[in-house]
Amino acid sequence: MYTNTDIFKIETNHVVPARGKVLISEPFLCDQTFGRSVILLVDHTQDGTMGLVMNKPLPLFLNDLLKEFNYPENIPIYRGGPLSTDTLFYLHTLPEVEDALPISKGFYLNGNFDTIKQYIMEGNPISGKIRFFLGYAGWESEQLSQEIRENTWLVGKEDTPSLMNEKTSGKLWKNALGKLGRKYEMWSRFPQIPTLN
Repeated sequence: MYTNTDIFKIETNHVVPARGKVLISEPFLCDQTFGRSVILLVDHTQDGTMGLVMNKPLPLFLNDLLKEFNYPENIPIYRGGPLSTDTLFYLHTLPEVEDALPISKGFYLNGNFDTIKQYIMEGNPISGKIRFFLGYAGWESEQLSQEIRENTWLVGKEDTPSLMNEKTSGKLWKNALGKLGRKYEMWSRFPQIPTLN
């Protein structure tokens, strides 16, 4: 049983960050890039950490960015983070893409863009297979560990279908918190700025 003050006490869940895990922002983080965000960790070493924000769509489509993409549907692009915002990153489930970085089983980052382009131009399905991002989120050595100690982030695990499903990306933060247990699920119902409630 929780007392009223326990509900508002934000504490880490003590899960260690690693490639393929996600960072889930604490509910009151008022930051345009990271507030209510879920970040997939694509690299985590003693030298630093790199991730992609999974649930912040941009008002921009791949069709706008690369005019040669004569694809019948608009292909959304997400704000991957505040660093290298002129660089396109892509997550995918296509094992045939050479030089891709494995994130987890059957889940990859980047690789030969010509293969990705050919896959799209041949009219293959994109939904659930490829997601595009401009920029990334990065932390220097020990910076992320410090932020986790400060309870800015919880560390969780999301399956590939959840991360690749753009239709539910708007609910990703709430769903990811809910999977961590009852207390965290309650957080997902708090207003981001409690004084506005």
